[in-house]
Amino acid sequence: MSIVKRFITESIKRTEIDEFLQKKLERAGYGGVNLSKTPLGTHVVIYAMRPGLVIGRGGETIKELAAALEQNFKVANPQISVSEIEVPEFNAHVIANRVTSALERGVHFRRAGFWALNQVMEAGALGAEIVISGKLTTERARFEKFRAGHYPIVGEPAQRAMRTAEAHVQLKPGIIGVRVKIMPPDAYFPDKVEIAPPLPPEETTPQTEATQAQIPVETAPAQSPQTTPAATEPQVQAKEVTDEPKPTEEKQ
Repeated sequence: MSIVKRFITESIKRTEIDEFLQKKLERAGYGGVNLSKTPLGTHVVIYAMRPGLVIGRGGETIKELAAALEQNFKVANPQISVSEIEVPEFNAHVIANRVTSALERGVHFRRAGFWALNQVMEAGALGAEIVISGKLTTERARFEKFRAGHYPIVGEPAQRAMRTAEAHVQLKPGIIGVRVKIMPPDAYFPDKVEIAPPLPPEETTPQTEATQAQIPVETAPAQSPQTTPAATEPQVQAKEVTDEPKPTEEKQ
C-alpha cells in the first residue's frame, strides 16, 4: 500500500468513526473524538457534555463501543477514555447539534441560527460562522450564512485554530445541512503585535538611602584668625580710635 493511499484510508476511517459515535452518543452531547496509536493499541478519547451517559452503568456503554470499533472499523485494541467539555459554546459539534435539534422541533432556521451565534459570541469567541443549507423556504435549495466577529478563512490560523463541524437533519422538505466554524479566544495569530507596557520607575530602597547617608560631605576648612592678619588690624585700629576720650569744652 502506498503512503498516499494509506493516509486516505485512515482519514476515511476517522470520518466513519466520527459519524458512528455522533449517532450513538447524541443524547450525551457528543463533541468529537481523537484517535492516537500507542504500542499497546489505539487510544480513543471521546469528548462529551455528559460523560456519565457515555460510560454507562458499570462501564457497559464503553464496552459496547469498544467492541463495535474493533469489529466494524478494525481498530486494534481500542482503549476508550471520556473527557468532559468545559465550555460547550466553543465546541463546533455541540453547536451544530443544537441547531439541528432546534430545526427538528420546528424552530425557524433564522431564529435557530442567530440564537446559536449569540451563544457562541457571548461565551467569548473571537468569531463564528453558521451555514444552514437545504430547502429552507422554497423547493429550490439554497444556503444562508450567519456570521459575527473575526475569523480567517485561509492560512495557518484557519487550519490549526479553527474548529469546524457538520450535522444533518431530515425534515419534511428534505435534508438540511448545518456547518459551524468557531474561532476560540486562545487562537494564535502570527501577525498579531502586542505592545509591552512601560517599565516602572526605579524606587530607592532603604539600603540605598542608608549608604547615601554614610557618604561624608566635603566642607571647606575653617580659617583661623592667625591666617587673616589684615582682617584683624582694622578692628584693632577702630577700637583704638573709639577708646580715645573726647575733648571737653571749656565753660565760659
